Amino acid sequence: MLSYALRRLNLFLITFLLLAMVAFSLTHLGPGDPLSHLVNTDGLGPGQIEALRAHYHLDQGLAVQFYHYLGRIFSGDWGYSLSNGDPVLGALMRTLPATLELILAAMLLALVIGIPTGAFAAMYRNSATDYTVQGVALVGYSIPIFWWALLLMMLFSLKLGWLPVSGRLGLLYEIPAKTGFLLVDIWLSKVPYRFEAMRDALAHLVMPTLVLATVPTAVVTRLTRTSLRDVLKKNYIRAARARGWSMWRVVRKHGLHNALLPVGRILGLQLAALLSGAIITESIFDWPGVGNYLVNSIYSRDFPAIQGCLLILSTFVILVSVVIDILFTALDPLHRKRLHAEP
Repeated sequence: MLSYALRRLNLFLITFLLLAMVAFSLTHLGPGDPLSHLVNTDGLGPGQIEALRAHYHLDQGLAVQFYHYLGRIFSGDWGYSLSNGDPVLGALMRTLPATLELILAAMLLALVIGIPTGAFAAMYRNSATDYTVQGVALVGYSIPIFWWALLLMMLFSLKLGWLPVSGRLGLLYEIPAKTGFLLVDIWLSKVPYRFEAMRDALAHLVMPTLVLATVPTAVVTRLTRTSLRDVLKKNYIRAARARGWSMWRVVRKHGLHNALLPVGRILGLQLAALLSGAIITESIFDWPGVGNYLVNSIYSRDFPAIQGCLLILSTFVILVSVVIDILFTALDPLHRKRLHAEP
């Protein structure tokens, strides 16, 4: 198991180096002078430009430039935004908690809805309930999330007026930032309007979470249904049914936790889909996360910010996928047995 974890960590390091190469190449693939993609050279004299070129080692080979680029990444120097001059790493640390809060809420909703729905469909397979669940899951998987988001905004915001259209918190509330996670910061704050702010923050969170959780919910539902159907065909399930156990008891005691192991291994892959969906969702609802920051940076051709967003989003997806893979391999005895059987 230790050797398997080390192999996965080595794969993470190799993938990170490849991602760093892709991010580094943006500096040279864009039109114009590579230095103009790193700093704002407007108003600088020839001597200052040459000093900056030497600082970024642009007068040397690409291998040397990439080596020093990695050094700046690991030392925390991710460059400065060409739009406002702020440090890119600081901007990412401010926006990343908002994205993680949205992703965690969407994943939690997908699990809460998808697992019971998929289990219910597996228990009543080939029935009208099963076909209905499969149909709804297929629609949820196929629906364009930007169109789904606009429908929810028209219904709950414009027509009914129940939910706010955009943002993360109303302008009436001022919450001191401690962790970056708004719900946690509101809970930790001592302001007199804490509960009103919590309700307002949850109201802002509802529609983006529904939109972002649509595809993962459909995937979790279908995977749970398929996995549980396979588990229910096992001999120990038939033996439990022969002893007079009801289907609900069999699923609760033996079936569900065995069926969820394959589902859990897919969650790492779903993070990539969640992050790509979060970019669109944050742009539609003006959610102040990394996805919204990335889209604005692309519009303004802010290369240091684009590089930073690419690195932090990709690294997060790969790292979480590796951790989930190692965790569920440790929890799955059959998979561990296959690992030990490999030459």
